[in-house]
Amino acid sequence: MLKTIVKKDFKEKSILVSREFNAPIETVWKAFTKSESLEKWGAPIPWSANTKTIHFSEGGFWLYAMVSPENEKHWGKMNLLTIIPLVSYTFQDEFCDEQGNTNSELTISLGKNTFTKTVNGTCVDLKTTYNSEEEVHKLIELGFEQGITMTFEELATLLEKENI
Repeated sequence: MLKTIVKKDFKEKSILVSREFNAPIETVWKAFTKSESLEKWGAPIPWSANTKTIHFSEGGFWLYAMVSPENEKHWGKMNLLTIIPLVSYTFQDEFCDEQGNTNSELTISLGKNTFTKTVNGTCVDLKTTYNSEEEVHKLIELGFEQGITMTFEELATLLEKENI
């Protein structure tokens, strides 16, 4: 059975999330790079992800809000560093305000999403690295593992229904 695997490496100050999806790499790539797809699965239920701006190109960014059922918004910005289409992209992920101004009091991470064809579909490896072990611990305490697992499960369901 396919499931989301989360590996924490406190010495390396990183988290690796891996999941195989029963869908072609082109479809999974689109799910991670297009706002109309990201908004369907990019936040743990019952929250939603709302895109304010997306420029999926090197030097571009995705400015989005995680929105609660009560319309509480938590803003984030993913700055895109490098992109190899259908293979990988690297990014800096940060909390911010609605205009995209960084909230330096909260965690900033560096990440890489890697997409690999498999016999049954596509494997996605999402590796994020942080400035300290404490940041990794704090993220885990805030429910990162449960949240990312929920979002990847939702994506898997949408891909199975070809609804992405």
